[in-house]
Amino acid sequence: MAAEDAVVVVNGLNFDQKHGKERVRVARVWRTKDGRHFIVEWSVGISLMSDCVAAYVSDDNSEIVATDTMKNTVYAKAKECSDQISVEDFAILLAKHFTSYYKQVTAAIVKIAEKSWERVSVNGQPHNHGFKLGPEKHTTEVIFKKSGALQVSSGIEELSLLKTTQSGFEQFFRDKYTALPETRERILATKVSASWRYSFESMSSIPKQQCYFTETYLDVKKVLADTFFGPPKEGVYSPSVQYTLYEMANNVLSRFHVISSVRLKMPNLHFLPVNISTKDNRSIVKFEDDVYLPTDEPHGSIEACLSRLSSKL
Repeated sequence: MAAEDAVVVVNGLNFDQKHGKERVRVARVWRTKDGRHFIVEWSVGISLMSDCVAAYVSDDNSEIVATDTMKNTVYAKAKECSDQISVEDFAILLAKHFTSYYKQVTAAIVKIAEKSWERVSVNGQPHNHGFKLGPEKHTTEVIFKKSGALQVSSGIEELSLLKTTQSGFEQFFRDKYTALPETRERILATKVSASWRYSFESMSSIPKQQCYFTETYLDVKKVLADTFFGPPKEGVYSPSVQYTLYEMANNVLSRFHVISSVRLKMPNLHFLPVNISTKDNRSIVKFEDDVYLPTDEPHGSIEACLSRLSSKL
């Protein structure tokens, strides 16, 4: 579903526009009667498609929703959420508000990134109000039209994964510029960026169960990681990042029928074997699958999208 409405013609030229507010940072704390606290921290981005062409061509701002108003709306709507809410549900709430509250707004795009504040344990007990920051971010993008048409995507950013064996790279194309040796034994490390689109097309098609999106996010993250690593004892061999990426995406689609497409970006973060020698000492450091130089500059970049045949990309 494209978020943009039809392009308008202005002075004989095609013109389409949107405006919004980026990086609106908000944190929300919920406190239960038994003293247990819950917190989320979000960075919100809003884009509105609206009938405000006059502001661009006629010096008429009367139909513009001020971006400061959008910022204030984020805090007001967060305050109204008396019960815990997922990042996806909050994005839907915002997008629906902007398209229903303002007659000139035809569609809204809301993007949110959530930091992973995780509850800590002290002496084996979960702390009521203590949290530590995890590495990855939970993301979402919601597109909502005044007609009620809906598109929901979720994702993960900066999911760092590494395995110290069961990875290789052989029989790749070689030419006069190729210096990379083939190997069946290497470290495989990456920082996954993943996004997946749900098949929901309206509010009524979303399951009503509480924490549905949060639970699905955690389940998808587990499938991605489990596929990368394989069984705990023997693991699973990866002949290339490309092969592992495809397996990860395919397993998500096989497991979650409400997901219509998955996009993965997996940089190949290199761990280079260390061999150090001099003319007098040929083995200051002799590599025996033990000492590596970690480097991410430059790194390989592998990206692909897998979708069902009926999916609308």
